[in-house]
Amino acid sequence: MSILPIVEAPDERLRKKSKPVKKLDKKIKKIISDMHQTLSAQKDPEGIGLAAPQVGKNLQIFVVNYDGKKITVINPKILKTNQPPTRNPKHKNTKTPLEGCLSIPHHYSPISRPKKIKIKYLDESGQEKTQEFTGFSAQVIAHEIDHLQGKLFIDHVLAQQTPLYKIMGEDWEEIEI
Repeated sequence: MSILPIVEAPDERLRKKSKPVKKLDKKIKKIISDMHQTLSAQKDPEGIGLAAPQVGKNLQIFVVNYDGKKITVINPKILKTNQPPTRNPKHKNTKTPLEGCLSIPHHYSPISRPKKIKIKYLDESGQEKTQEFTGFSAQVIAHEIDHLQGKLFIDHVLAQQTPLYKIMGEDWEEIEI
């Protein structure tokens, strides 16, 4: 197992649509194993999810390690989602959790995402799964699927006109985009 370097914005590899995995062979299983190891090693900032483009691989794979669950998702297809609540960009008091990204370290924003998302995917052993995620888990899954489409959370910040914060040492500072 290896810890892979995280690709950071504005690297163009983060903007490419990922290709489906055609065969779950030893090479793909090694990438998945390395991705889990890489995600576990992230401490500053700590990570919850990691998509293959974030380690320089143009493949439809992501891993999640959240709330004691390790999940591997290959070739996800969104089956159903509800619309996120509309945000008033001028209203800063929100219960929307702050979202960040290992590829844009130390930057966070309250982004509206669907509260439910149902996906079909292959797991690490090649078994087809259908699973529904709700709440914060849905936000994580939607974020990682975005990576596979070449989208970054900053795109939602711009579209939703939400504030963007950067952690500088112990301080949070709102920054202009």
